[in-house]
Amino acid sequence: MTCRIKILCDNSAGSISGTLGEHGFAALVQQGDQTLLFDTGAGQTLLLNAQRMNVDLRSVEQVVLSHGHYDHAGGLWPLLQSCGPKRILAHPGIFARRYVHREGMARSVGIPYSEEFLAGIGASFSYSDSFRQVMPGVFLTGEIPRLNPFEQGDAGLFCDLAGCQRDEITDDQSLVIVTDKGLLLLLGCCHAGVINTLDFAREKTGVDEVYGVVGGCHLAFSSQQQIDATVKALKRYGVKKICAGHCTGFHAAARLAGEFAGGFKPMQVGYVLEVE
Repeated sequence: MTCRIKILCDNSAGSISGTLGEHGFAALVQQGDQTLLFDTGAGQTLLLNAQRMNVDLRSVEQVVLSHGHYDHAGGLWPLLQSCGPKRILAHPGIFARRYVHREGMARSVGIPYSEEFLAGIGASFSYSDSFRQVMPGVFLTGEIPRLNPFEQGDAGLFCDLAGCQRDEITDDQSLVIVTDKGLLLLLGCCHAGVINTLDFAREKTGVDEVYGVVGGCHLAFSSQQQIDATVKALKRYGVKKICAGHCTGFHAAARLAGEFAGGFKPMQVGYVLEVE
């Protein structure tokens, strides 16, 4: 069975005329005759890019939210308005208050709509913090144990405007796709850590081989030590394909491109990956 991933939202657009980039992420996942939307971007480009790529989002019944940040859930309102009711699969903590503190400034980065508002325009929420199957051969991780000491997370994220309580983004989830070539991981921001997520996916599926990683790796705000350890672990697992963008960061993406020559692809709107 062929799995197809189409990038609908990302920070930069590729070669498809008329598509636009925004700080956000969304991908269409097709497995056989079933389809789901993984994240919705920040809200400005999802519908436009889908139209330019001949993707009919009205036929998508399930939407998976990787976590409760605006750049992954902001497209829910236009999606529901234009494409009808959807089942939303998410962690129960997605509507927590979220703030980022950088360069002396603080701003809200949580989901910009309330649960009640979204439910009123057609969202049906299915909450779980556990590993679960969402399509044949496709699994949602649920809450991911943070076991690797080098994956420290983003120190600029907080639960309060004053910056007193750090936000560990415990609602972070990723998709795990079991293919004939091994595991294929689709990441939103992967606040839980790429290697924590890989380790958990291997444990829960019983599949050791990791074929590829697609999505945001959230290494833009990480130390050099974390980037070094992440690259080392990815090589140890024999990862063949890396398609990184969104929050991965230029420095980390350049490092990955150099370390995985021939297997690295910068993620952009319009990119399509097919795996048997």
